[in-house]
Amino acid sequence: MAKGRSRALGLSALAVGTLAFLTGCDAYDVGKPFGGFGWPEGGKTPQANQMYEMWIWSVVAALAVGFFVWGLIFWCIIVYRKRKGDTELPTQTRFNLPIEVLYSVLPFLVIAVLFYYTAVIQTNVNKLSANPDVTVEVVAFKWNWQFNYRTAPDTQTNATTVATTTGASDYIPVLVVPTGQTIRIEETSKDVIHSFWVPEMLFKRDVFPGNVRNVFEVTIDEEGSYVGRCAELCGTYHSMMNFEVRAVSPENYQKFLAAKKAGQTTPQALTAIGSAPYATTTTPFDLKKDAQQVPVNLGN
Repeated sequence: MAKGRSRALGLSALAVGTLAFLTGCDAYDVGKPFGGFGWPEGGKTPQANQMYEMWIWSVVAALAVGFFVWGLIFWCIIVYRKRKGDTELPTQTRFNLPIEVLYSVLPFLVIAVLFYYTAVIQTNVNKLSANPDVTVEVVAFKWNWQFNYRTAPDTQTNATTVATTTGASDYIPVLVVPTGQTIRIEETSKDVIHSFWVPEMLFKRDVFPGNVRNVFEVTIDEEGSYVGRCAELCGTYHSMMNFEVRAVSPENYQKFLAAKKAGQTTPQALTAIGSAPYATTTTPFDLKKDAQQVPVNLGN
């Protein structure tokens, strides 16, 4: 009997380990601790890093609860299985007050902790500063984007647009922003609901028509080019509604903005700061351009 019990325990441990492995095997290639537990690789903002940590600890808590429940299930299967000659039922634990209190209080504590950290991180992600360093109005339309660089952090009458970049059917607009500074994004749509999504930011925000403005702030840590997409099915050419976020140094950002104010197009202003004039991260919709393919008035 002891040999049979040891074998059963071994099989149970193997089953639990297999389940745990299969739960996370599809995320082991993302290059993060614990394989990221399915969280995408990237995260170029402090907000993204906070959400990543929240995800990791939520999965750890879920696995802890899962192992506990699996352990109880296999314990009951092994210890209380019917054996030859058994005539009595095992001791019943219904109406056992300590056990009932335990399985009522523990789940509540787990939920309370998760709720607390979710509320804290959600508040941090949605928090708006009094004086952001950069304000950009994002205008979505079928099927492209317009980026208006503004002088004020709100939509009051004293807020003016000092430079604009507008996408076209043969031009993917590039949104230029500085690294290490607070960037306020004010979203609006001219027609239907769209969605402003930069995968490296690890979250998206819907863009609504009318007087509804979705406003949020981010700080991008690293210079680079980051693909942007519309993540809300908005019509025939939804899949081609791409843009690019180009994060540059604060000094180059000021030079870019000065070039735009001087009347240069976005490609010309990007060239002036030594950056690629057109979007480079447009996969899977790969729109490549050269001097012969781009109209002279494109990329305003």
